[in-house]
Amino acid sequence: MKQSAFAIVGIAVRTTNQDGRAQKDIGALWERFFRENVAGRIAERQSPGIYCVYTDYDSDFQGPYTTLLGYRVTSLDNIPEGLTGKMIPAYSYRLFVTKGKIPEALVATWMKIWQTCGDRAYVADFDIYGPDDGDPQAATVETYVSVKLTVD
Repeated sequence: MKQSAFAIVGIAVRTTNQDGRAQKDIGALWERFFRENVAGRIAERQSPGIYCVYTDYDSDFQGPYTTLLGYRVTSLDNIPEGLTGKMIPAYSYRLFVTKGKIPEALVATWMKIWQTCGDRAYVADFDIYGPDDGDPQAATVETYVSVKLTVD
């Protein structure tokens, strides 16, 4: 499915999936997100869902990449001090839906993606946590994985 380009503002970390580092780094990013009230600092939110974007891949899922945790916004014109903004390009994505206990169910989804999604483009991938997913025992998370364009 095609997704339009969009802007995201939030906090970011450079990480890798090697040696469990991403789980630690992204877990710490979520803690910081709530501790620093990032949601309250972003005025131009376009949607209520929290986005966790994976981008700026050095190679593939085994190499370094950037994780940006924040909100979709109307523009990158007014990025609050201490936050990061990024334009996510329009691209083709494959959708995976996770239902269950977070983070365990989402980790299982990403393991499946790593094992079965051989046409990944590594442009940008993202998870969307809806505004009603406050129960980590029974959340629904949409994961969009950029895939290589094919000619029909």
